[in-house]
Amino acid sequence: MFDTREKPQMVERAFLIGVYFDRADEERAQSLLEELMELVTTLGIGIVGKQCIFVRNRNKRYLTGTGKAEEMIDEALSLESDCIIFDNELSPSQQRTWEEDSNITVLDREEVILDIFKMRAQTKEARLQVELARMQYSLPRLARMWTHLDRQGGGGGGGGKGAARGEGEQQIEVDRRLARKRIDRIKSELEDVRRNRETQRKQRSDEGIGQASIVGYTNAGKSSLLNALAGADVLAEDKLFATLDPTTRRIELPDRQPLLITDTVGFVRNLPHRLVEAFKATLEEAILADFLVHVLDASSQETFSFYETTVSVLKELGAADKPTVLVLNKMDLVADDEERVQELKAHFGEDAVFLSVATGEGMDALIGKMSDLMVDRVARLKLRIPQARQDVIALLHREAKILSTDYEGNDVLLTSIVPHALRHRVEKFEPAAAK
Repeated sequence: MFDTREKPQMVERAFLIGVYFDRADEERAQSLLEELMELVTTLGIGIVGKQCIFVRNRNKRYLTGTGKAEEMIDEALSLESDCIIFDNELSPSQQRTWEEDSNITVLDREEVILDIFKMRAQTKEARLQVELARMQYSLPRLARMWTHLDRQGGGGGGGGKGAARGEGEQQIEVDRRLARKRIDRIKSELEDVRRNRETQRKQRSDEGIGQASIVGYTNAGKSSLLNALAGADVLAEDKLFATLDPTTRRIELPDRQPLLITDTVGFVRNLPHRLVEAFKATLEEAILADFLVHVLDASSQETFSFYETTVSVLKELGAADKPTVLVLNKMDLVADDEERVQELKAHFGEDAVFLSVATGEGMDALIGKMSDLMVDRVARLKLRIPQARQDVIALLHREAKILSTDYEGNDVLLTSIVPHALRHRVEKFEPAAAK
């Protein structure tokens, strides 16, 4: 009752509208409208038309001017659309006005993203986060769910519209109280989930295992990269927001150092603030990681804009200053465009890693960059270990990287790269410690 209506099951033909208020923003507005087309298509809704509109002054009732609103409604109806979707954020009253005037469903960008998130959520945490965001979005819109009560006859108190409206207002207040209670319960459940995640993180930290998070714009290839690095089977679809639930996999760097890599939810331009807030438990992986792997789609015409969007969200999360490996993925798709390749290299610099998950080109360079960022977590040690301590030798072969092995009397002389988390177990075998 309180939730956003199930739009994907109700509509099939959408008419899209993007409104911008500065003529200098026209190109960006067109690009955002194209992105909205992708978002709507992800919901399985067909698109019958779209309009990008310049508006000089915001109209409190329609957002656009009255005449332009009538024109857009007429066009949507002539195309037999059963849904108008705005790329802008609509107030509850604006959304209600458009629906009353057009007699068809009206959505905004935030509601589309909420519906996609609901489709994609798999774990309890993600479902709670989505429900919280949807409830917060729906709360100020509850009034439009009770407009049918205006047509009811009142009982005993004189009847007519006034009595029916009073009944509706009373029901709305009841529902608002129930909705707020549900929001409080969801927040409480999310706190429990976050505490459990914090316990898991502390255990990892106590074990001295490094942590990295893969971040970037939605559909940049983050899940595919995790699959390539870890041999994982994370869902990697060519769809927006294919990943909502953070997936963590353990890999081993060339120096035998373990590293936990987490795939995070993709970012998008104009991501509603309440979604950033609702998904902070998921995005905390980016905040708490030792470093980030920022993945960009080299083949996209919006690469530079997508980079700025991700950096902006990371700033909002307090993670913008993390050490970062910048990865330009899908280079195989631009390999024949020398001008594009040079443009990317000039913009992002020589420190960026240019790779293709599809072909494997550049993966070694990425692993090398990650190893460099974790080098302070390991030490190169020369150890003298009695042959009777085969348990220690086996531990080093299993958890460290052996560079050389020699024998002297009853001792084994090892040169190895040892993670700091392991050093306390072998430091007594360092020659200096034995003296």
